[in-house]
Amino acid sequence: MKTIYDFKVKNREGKDISLSDFKGKVLLIVNTATGCGFTPQYEGLEDLYKKYHAKGLEILDFPCNQFGHQAPGTDSEIHEFCTAKYQTSFDQFKKVEVNGDQADPLWNYLKEQIQDEEVHGIKNKMAMKAIAKIGGATKEKGFIKWNFTKFLVDRNGNVVERFSPTTTPKEFEDEVAKLISEK
Repeated sequence: MKTIYDFKVKNREGKDISLSDFKGKVLLIVNTATGCGFTPQYEGLEDLYKKYHAKGLEILDFPCNQFGHQAPGTDSEIHEFCTAKYQTSFDQFKKVEVNGDQADPLWNYLKEQIQDEEVHGIKNKMAMKAIAKIGGATKEKGFIKWNFTKFLVDRNGNVVERFSPTTTPKEFEDEVAKLISEK
């Protein structure tokens, strides 16, 4: 059986990076877009990163253009936008697909580990209903519904939580802090 550490991903320059390089770290893996209504979550992601990076948090940012073509541009252009507008300093990887026949193997693995996320609050539930109409329904196992779906991975490589696009980093900071404190 594979673990998260068996996967390789490509950094934004196209170089293979082994996720085994992140053993012992708490990981937050996110599919992102620069032209999405949720793009301001970059600010909250950077806040989490600044607060917990020295204690073992890594954020792995995977731009994805599958949802409304909201991640246009090259990997370099996306990186420039994120660093200029949101001062992001966490790792940003090559653009990926997260659903369908061309889905990145890491994302297929993440979807197998936790197939759906809880959505809290009426406003968030309404937003996710609207997203379902725009994004289209599917029976694909673990289907990623939109940009800014987030997976939290503990220090042992276990995928422990999946957060919806509407869930902001501030809303799950306690879960991150708990995993950071577990050594």
